[in-house]
Amino acid sequence: MKFPEDLKYTKDHEWGRPDGNRLIAGITDYAQDELGDIVYIELNDKGSSIKQGEVFGTVESVKAVSELYAPASGTIVEINEALLEAPEIINKDPYGDGWMIVIEMEDRAELNNLMDSQEYRTYVEKEAK
Repeated sequence: MKFPEDLKYTKDHEWGRPDGNRLIAGITDYAQDELGDIVYIELNDKGSSIKQGEVFGTVESVKAVSELYAPASGTIVEINEALLEAPEIINKDPYGDGWMIVIEMEDRAELNNLMDSQEYRTYVEKEAK
């Protein structure tokens, strides 16, 4: 399982990659592995506002439907249209081509509410027991 060090993580298994005042977000390797084969994704519209911890979409796998929670507050400025046609990309590359949204952050300090790579690894190891 991968835990890239340049990312921030939520307890709901989303990741965020800061890029200036923007945050690229998706679900973690752990989340996609737990979900199994992803067959459908629904994302909030580009231009919609979200708050940290609010739902920005849903992902459906052969096992379950899960809500997706925003790692930061702001405006969704981009969605990964490719996932709407091929949601299985998330299983193959959750930290690369499987990104879901880009948020123009309202307050970069919110990133302090998220876990770093080591904290998330410890969190997942405890959860998996």
